[in-house]
Amino acid sequence: MPALALDVPARPEEHPLLGMPRRDAFTTLALGAATALFFVMVANHVTRAPIQRLDDRFLRVMEANRSAVLTAIARFFNVLGLVYVTAPIRLAIAGFLAVRRRWWHFASFVGAVVLAEVSIGALKSLYDRPRPLGGLVHTTGTSFPSGHAIAASVTVVAGVIALLPEGRRRYAWGAAAVGFSVVMGLSRAYLGAHWLSDAVAGILLGTSIALGTAIVLHSIQARTKNAET
Repeated sequence: MPALALDVPARPEEHPLLGMPRRDAFTTLALGAATALFFVMVANHVTRAPIQRLDDRFLRVMEANRSAVLTAIARFFNVLGLVYVTAPIRLAIAGFLAVRRRWWHFASFVGAVVLAEVSIGALKSLYDRPRPLGGLVHTTGTSFPSGHAIAASVTVVAGVIALLPEGRRRYAWGAAAVGFSVVMGLSRAYLGAHWLSDAVAGILLGTSIALGTAIVLHSIQARTKNAET
């Protein structure tokens, strides 16, 4: 009696995390170098002084130009960056990738988010920078770098990489992700919850982590695929 053939659904093939690895690796290295340099400048008392003067000047400009509309928008972004908003979004993205069995994309997204969250507490403790006085929203902990900016940047950038293949849609959503990260960072400085340099550092670090994690996972994915063939 012939054996019954079982139709087992084939595992869906995942698109590569990165469409142009060399370009993306160069971009990531350049951004990572800029991020590291900025963190060193804030840590060094000589280079920190002019940064603090710029922070003070920017905060004075924000305080002098606050309006009801801008404050409402900034407060809205403050809520968007809270954990009870970001956590469900992150879980939804991770859940979607798991259901679709896109495990390389899942690992890239989750790995970036976990690494970013670990870095927030560690860096805040290391720098121990006081926040500006008189912020418009309740804050806890130290100021540098901005946790809101890191969380927003890593979530949207890693999300775009994990969800969309190389092409126009990824570029469009990637530009929107960067724009969202910048507005999130500026809103933190506008509210007086962070110094401008805190926000800049958060955007740089969150984006660098998202890109760096994708670079590493793409390399492993490519090597695994080559080994299988």
